[in-house]
Amino acid sequence: MAGGFVSQTPGVRNYNYKLTPKVFVTCFIGAFGGLIFGYDLGISGGVTQMEPFLEEFFPYVHKKMKNAHENEYCRFDSQLLTLFTSSLYLAALISSLFASTITRVFGRKWSMFLGGLTFFIGSAFNGFAQNIAMLLIGRILLGFGVGFANQSVPVYLSEMAPPNLRGAFNNGFQVAIIFGIVVATIINYFTAQMKGNIGWRISLGLACVPAMMIMIGALVLPDTPNSLIERGFTEDAKKMLQSIRGISEVDEEFQDLIDASEESKQVKHPWKNIMLPRYRPQLIMTCFIPFFQQLTGINVITFYAPVLFQTLGFGSKASLLSAMVTGIIELLCTFVSVFTVDRFGRRVLFLQGGIQMLISQIAIGVMIGVKFGTVGTGNIGKTDANLIVALICIYVAGFAWSWGPLGWLVPSEISPLEIRSAAQAINVAVNMFFTFLVAQLFLTMLCHMKFGLFFFFAVFVFIMTIFIYLMLPETKNVPIEEMNRVWKAHWFWGRFIPDEAVGVSAAEMQQKSV
Repeated sequence: MAGGFVSQTPGVRNYNYKLTPKVFVTCFIGAFGGLIFGYDLGISGGVTQMEPFLEEFFPYVHKKMKNAHENEYCRFDSQLLTLFTSSLYLAALISSLFASTITRVFGRKWSMFLGGLTFFIGSAFNGFAQNIAMLLIGRILLGFGVGFANQSVPVYLSEMAPPNLRGAFNNGFQVAIIFGIVVATIINYFTAQMKGNIGWRISLGLACVPAMMIMIGALVLPDTPNSLIERGFTEDAKKMLQSIRGISEVDEEFQDLIDASEESKQVKHPWKNIMLPRYRPQLIMTCFIPFFQQLTGINVITFYAPVLFQTLGFGSKASLLSAMVTGIIELLCTFVSVFTVDRFGRRVLFLQGGIQMLISQIAIGVMIGVKFGTVGTGNIGKTDANLIVALICIYVAGFAWSWGPLGWLVPSEISPLEIRSAAQAINVAVNMFFTFLVAQLFLTMLCHMKFGLFFFFAVFVFIMTIFIYLMLPETKNVPIEEMNRVWKAHWFWGRFIPDEAVGVSAAEMQQKSV
């Protein structure tokens, strides 16, 4: 598939390329990095509602769960239980900050390999855990793996993909995350029916499989041209660019990469420089997009779907089955984003998904409020329960083609090379911090805020939709090293971008924007 593209942003260059099998296979393997994150997201909620697991490590929660007269909103409220889930994300936050240096100095692929290795060791600790300490050590090691993978994989995919297919290829990371969730949910469904402690051990121990996949994948993957140039391998970078673009005439794009690298070398302290006014758009977006992504409330569904469905009156087996259905819906709908993000753009999907999530969350909150009230007692009929599951699926679908994949894509594609690793580290750190916060506080918030919790998240969905409408310019079809032109043309961010950053005069940019 040969050709270039036409950007709607003034002054952006058009590169020629062919969609080669190499770039397709490379990005496919690179996306494996999302499997470890997805597997953990899917496995944790199922394991924490398995009775043998609760009896072994959280007997107080198990006793409370068996109490038929307990407030439904508070059945699983335990800070120690939520620490089992959330400790991983705190570790991922810390590791992502170190991962930015490794990603920059040694390349994206070795950061991915290290992520797979630490995740593999963590899965062994969890699978053979004999006490709470082993469980938490395993979770922390898993977190280090997730931090390294989430820092390097989106950057790798954005740098390898052709400009007008960058969204589709980068969204492969989110596809891998959701695939991991679905596989984990299916495994939980079957292991939950096993007698004794073998079920939850299999669920936690099988995390070694996606870990091995990312390790092997990282060993066979090539480095990105951007990373090779950044580390001084200029000739290798040009050959790699020719290989993944499928043509020999790559001089224009290659020179842009060289220029970006030379500019980045002038930046000795990326963590300090990202605070400069010229990088204000990237800093704000890499902070607010992951913040808003977690405040959609999606991880309430992902972490605790089986627990949530049990709270709504489903049996243990039905809860896991319902969680499996929502996972499959999320996986299928993520492909909608893969096939449309480079055609309709990021903004359209963000806005449509936000409206869909807002309406469904309000409806879920109303139904749960009517059935359980503020005291948390009552029964929910089969028809109403199925309707709530359907509303949750509608909510998940909206997230799956908007904030899910775009929350990783946009931050990874908007930053110039000189601050890219630092920006992605901030993106992952903010994401993991609020993932940790939501995971740690959700069961307590559900206990105290009751059905109002869904209205709480709905308010944030409304705010983030307005934020995207006003503050995020369209980035589809724009080469990653030409992104400053997008910010310069924006009604608000343009004031922060110096003229020399886009290589044109302010008058020329204004004239082209008219």
